[in-house]
Amino acid sequence: MNAKFEGGINIAIKIPKNKYEQTVSFYKDILKLEVEEKPIDNPTVSKTHEVKFGNNTVWLDCVDNYTHSETWLELNVPDVPAAISHLKDHHVETCDEFEKIPDNMHWITDPAGTVFIVKQRD
Repeated sequence: MNAKFEGGINIAIKIPKNKYEQTVSFYKDILKLEVEEKPIDNPTVSKTHEVKFGNNTVWLDCVDNYTHSETWLELNVPDVPAAISHLKDHHVETCDEFEKIPDNMHWITDPAGTVFIVKQRD
């Protein structure tokens, strides 16, 4: 496969519960960015706020069981099964147990532990 991965517009920051309100306030009150709480029904994310960040969207996700924050990124591909096959050929396994997502998307990590969602290009 001639893999064609592109960075997506969505960036998720997983934030421990004890730092969540301070972090939302930082983006909203200090940086003065457009911040809006969004409803979420996810077993691992208890709250989420959408932040307009230039051409990107930063999702501030409150996670009750984290001790430190993590940044998760989006990768868009023209063909998800072909991309996953390409990644597996290069010893990159999916980590779909991280968080519930639709069946046509997958989680992976880079060697440093950065999490990526692999999804169909819009």
